[in-house]
Amino acid sequence: MSRLPRIMICGNLVWAHEDAQQLFNGIADLVVMDSKTRADFLANLKSGGKYEGTVGIYRHNTSADRIGVFDKEIVAALVPAGVKWIAHNGAGYDQIDVLECKAKGINVSNTPGAVDDATATTALYLIISCLRHFSRAERSLRALTWKTPISAGATHDVTGRTLGVLGLGGIGLRLAHLVHAFPMEVVYYSRHRNPDAPEWCRYIENLDDFYKATDVLSVHVPLREETVHIVGEKEIRKLKKGSIIVNTARGKVIDEDAMIRALEDGHLSSVGLDVYPNEPSVNPRLLDFPQNALLPHMGTENQDSQRKMEVRALTNLRDFLKEGKGKDLIPEMKSKL
Repeated sequence: MSRLPRIMICGNLVWAHEDAQQLFNGIADLVVMDSKTRADFLANLKSGGKYEGTVGIYRHNTSADRIGVFDKEIVAALVPAGVKWIAHNGAGYDQIDVLECKAKGINVSNTPGAVDDATATTALYLIISCLRHFSRAERSLRALTWKTPISAGATHDVTGRTLGVLGLGGIGLRLAHLVHAFPMEVVYYSRHRNPDAPEWCRYIENLDDFYKATDVLSVHVPLREETVHIVGEKEIRKLKKGSIIVNTARGKVIDEDAMIRALEDGHLSSVGLDVYPNEPSVNPRLLDFPQNALLPHMGTENQDSQRKMEVRALTNLRDFLKEGKGKDLIPEMKSKL
């Protein structure tokens, strides 16, 4: 009797243990990556190791605390082990060298859709907090200074402002629907017009015009080599004076120094951030602006979203085993090298 293929659980699986058992019952055995070091992980991928026979990996970013990111060294070790699919838990997959995976014949999927509500509502909170200075007001109350630091002249209502969505994918589109209820005017820029965008969500194909039309810029682009500092000095200065930047994507897509300079000279009135270039470190200069709304990467920190993400990643692996292909291949896997 031949042994079933193995699926490795690499990193946190918290909410979907029963789902995992049901998804792989009779088609694969589950093995937990319990290596405490990279060296142990690499050694056990080899013939005779406890991860031998692994064809697919469920990956969570927490695994990087023990074995590091999935760089060229790890990818090279996965190939002879027989790994053909990495199902990453999360929308962003910048901890995986996806081009190396593609070159070596390993597919990578992520969990689009599962993160849309949670990340979009995080962005909505940051927008409202920045416009109304609610984060600053709560800190004032907790310091028993009531609302003495708050100036009505420095705050704005949400209704009537223009939200500029940079990257109208699932998260950006969900945010657009949320803010439309106020209503905010919504404009967006993406590499291509989104066919799912409603008629009130206006596509601007020229980046200069997009930035000039924007009161609140919300960034929703993945972190790739070409998107590092995609919002830089030039782009920030094209925004209206007194604009706000909200970022729930990845810290490095914005030039942090340029953003801080714009806060210092008043070109930006505030920023709402859930992500930072060197997490968990936060640039202390951001704390010098009490009007900023700052969160410690809370985008998907709730059990509903995290369970959906876990199930979606595991389902991609199940579909790979049964049908030869999961549904959520990342864009790099679909394009030519």
